[in-house]
Amino acid sequence: MTKILFLANNSTGLYAFRNELLLILKDEGYEVVVSIPDDEHRKDIENEGIRVIHTGLDRRGMNPIRDFNLVFEYRKLLKRERPDAVLTYTIKPNVYGGFVCGRLGIPFISTITGLGSAFEKKGMVQKLVIFMYKVSMKKCSCIFFQNAENKVLFEKLGIIGLKTKLVGGSGVNLNYHKMADYVGHDKNLTKFLYVGRLMKEKGIEEYLYAAYKMHKKYGSKVSFATLGYDDDNYLEIVKNAQDEGIITAIPFHKDVRPFYAECDVLVQPSYHEGMSNVIMEAAAAGRPVLCSDISGCRELVDDTVTGFVFRPCDGEALFEAMNRFMNLSFEERENLGNAGRIKMEREFDREKVAESYLSKIKSIIITSNDLAISHPKSPK
Repeated sequence: MTKILFLANNSTGLYAFRNELLLILKDEGYEVVVSIPDDEHRKDIENEGIRVIHTGLDRRGMNPIRDFNLVFEYRKLLKRERPDAVLTYTIKPNVYGGFVCGRLGIPFISTITGLGSAFEKKGMVQKLVIFMYKVSMKKCSCIFFQNAENKVLFEKLGIIGLKTKLVGGSGVNLNYHKMADYVGHDKNLTKFLYVGRLMKEKGIEEYLYAAYKMHKKYGSKVSFATLGYDDDNYLEIVKNAQDEGIITAIPFHKDVRPFYAECDVLVQPSYHEGMSNVIMEAAAAGRPVLCSDISGCRELVDDTVTGFVFRPCDGEALFEAMNRFMNLSFEERENLGNAGRIKMEREFDREKVAESYLSKIKSIIITSNDLAISHPKSPK
């Protein structure tokens, strides 16, 4: 049986955004194995008949010793499992998993889900990340990019694989994220929602700035909420804002659908994205979106049609976008949400994204098998 191995940096992202691909491959008759560093969704994945292997990985750390150990772990894993093809996601599986696959001659597909904070840092850290990507991607069968800007940047930096492909992010599961009725919302209260980690690069500072200013202007006619866990020491700042009655801080929830249904508009003030899953989910629920005018967001929001875009890293620009939204009628807001749902159905259906991966995997395996027949290994 043909074996496909996934290397991921956490089970939550794998299960939330790539589970459809796992199941499609399984239904196609492939043996599917996943390597993850945590057990958050291990049982969920195993219950679907997919084998899970624990591999230690520090998602955000830059400890060279730990990262060096990850190379050895991946090498042992790949030599033991002997997969026919490997799929890697996010920077460490891409870089270290890709490097090992290249050395062992295993076909692999890497997905650039965004540049990440390590890539954004200037100086030696950025140079090191670029160098590692160059080395690890040389033999990549296909690099999947989630937005055109990342693709152009990688090509400019000389980070190239054997082939590249552009897809609409991870797509959105339209059966899970159903349209949520807009009727019945309190027309005297506009609810703004931020979904994501509480960190600078996700725009939490701009969101808080705009929330304070909106409260000063509109008082009890507006409410603001954050949904997510602290990832950059913003817990105290957010708690202070909550104590002042500016926002409601909601802890991380596995199921975000009720929160999309309750809000009037999603706010995504991020500095950089691969392709924002949060925007896709909210739009699929029929919610208008206010987002930064950056790659990974602007592709998902048609300005003035499904929401508003604003200058990134600019709290005043976000405030102006919120103010514009406040001046819309109930019907105009509802129309934005309806248009967002239609856009998701037309352009970002996750099943279509999964089919793109399946097609490429089949092509790679056929090519690999043809090469094996043409150049058989000499008997030992």
